[in-house]
Amino acid sequence: MLPWILLLVAGLLEVVWATALKASDGFRHTGYAALTVVAAAGSFWLLGLAMRHLPLGTAYAVWVGIGAVGAVIFGIIWFGDPATFLRLLAIGLILLGVALLKVAG
Repeated sequence: MLPWILLLVAGLLEVVWATALKASDGFRHTGYAALTVVAAAGSFWLLGLAMRHLPLGTAYAVWVGIGAVGAVIFGIIWFGDPATFLRLLAIGLILLGVALLKVAG
């Protein structure tokens, strides 16, 4: 169970660094830029730990899926990105794919 928890936290940190990267405005805002670097390092480190016990393809796909879905959601909420039907459908399909990989894994 611990590898999955590490993977979840790694994925959430991916959302943090992606959001902070956007907020940094091309690394012009140093606080957000620093958060980007720290969160990215933590995300990669935890992903590596999780991969000790999880299949590569499953771990990487779940990590990317958490990051992608989280980034889309935060983009919609914080940055006013469009919340179109197709974007929301894509989020649902990513979540379905991640769930299937977890079950198959």
